Amino acid sequence: MAKSKNKTTRKRWLWGILATNLGVLGYFKYHYFLTDNLSVLASNLGLNWQSSPADIILPIGISFYTFHSLSYCIDVYYRRFKPVRNWRDYALYVSFFPQLVAGPIVRWTEMQQQIETPRSTSLQSNTIGLSLIIWGLFTKVVLADSLLAPTANDIFSAPPPSQAYIAWLGALVFGSQIFCDFAGYSSCAIGSALLFSFRLPVNFLNPYCALGFSDFWRRWHISLSSWLRDYLYIPLGGNRKGTIKTYRNLVITMLLGGLWHGAAWTFIVWGLLHGLFLISERLVQTVTPSKIRKTAFTRLIARLITLSAVSYAWIWFRSPSLEFAQQMSATMFSFDSYATLPEFTSQQYMAIGATCLVVCYQWVMHNRTEADLFSRTPAIISGAIAGILLAAIITSPGDSHAFIYFQF
Repeated sequence: MAKSKNKTTRKRWLWGILATNLGVLGYFKYHYFLTDNLSVLASNLGLNWQSSPADIILPIGISFYTFHSLSYCIDVYYRRFKPVRNWRDYALYVSFFPQLVAGPIVRWTEMQQQIETPRSTSLQSNTIGLSLIIWGLFTKVVLADSLLAPTANDIFSAPPPSQAYIAWLGALVFGSQIFCDFAGYSSCAIGSALLFSFRLPVNFLNPYCALGFSDFWRRWHISLSSWLRDYLYIPLGGNRKGTIKTYRNLVITMLLGGLWHGAAWTFIVWGLLHGLFLISERLVQTVTPSKIRKTAFTRLIARLITLSAVSYAWIWFRSPSLEFAQQMSATMFSFDSYATLPEFTSQQYMAIGATCLVVCYQWVMHNRTEADLFSRTPAIISGAIAGILLAAIITSPGDSHAFIYFQF
């Protein structure tokens, strides 16, 4: 593809590459989703057709290394760089173990110089790397698994909650759980890479302090949102072809982003909601004067609305079925379901405290990262904090679960 000077030939190579990569991903990840929906469609048409079981085992992290391969080949097509001659270097880029199974999704332009240049570690990089690993394990094991997961699992198990307070608690707690789980993995990945003197990009930047939905996606799973922007939203036309097509491109991008997360209608609805959130944000911005948008009160309200809407969308991400999510959503917006105040259990109070801690911490941190803090904190203080976090990890009473994003 790189050697060809004929645009048509190069485009055929690109389509072949896309078909191969997405075909493999589609077979492993979406085979059951497609066949099950075809069975339902056939039944509605009066046809008796059932798909035969395929016994497919989903390879861990297939979505992530597929996106690595796709971005590499698409960039070669656009002549952003020449393809690497050393197969070992390419294989190392695609299968770099710290972030292989759950990201961050890294571009070749971010890794090329690091792969081609001999690495040498330093005391500072090792210290920051170990600190990030400990921090990531703390957020995963202590916060996500021990304090947040039990409440989220109880609320999202059948039947759906009948009280709006409990439904909102489930949305907020799961939002904190999935952040601590996935951001914890990202911290471990970035820290592990630092031990080998490789620098991976920041994947989370305090998303629950976001000022609007565009800002949220600049802070949440940054490597995925930037990938979808550069390789899907912009090629579709971005915001260059008028308002209606901009809205169309936003919805398509977020729908496919939702489908990327999982082969279920709940993920598609979750993506659609975020597409509608982004459209609503743009509509509000067009009718609201800039002076009003810049006031402290307006910014506070915008942050609270963003947090509430993102938390509401999480129920569609977490619910085991569309019916469950619909019932839970109806409860959240039913006035009758607010009639009685809930009696929280001690487990739920701990989850509420952990959720408040997560949100307040992000509002305080804002644009700073843990790596920034660790690099500026004296060694004695860092060591003491690391010891406390390790003790909390070791003595944590919660069950140990696989990282949530391993399934994607």
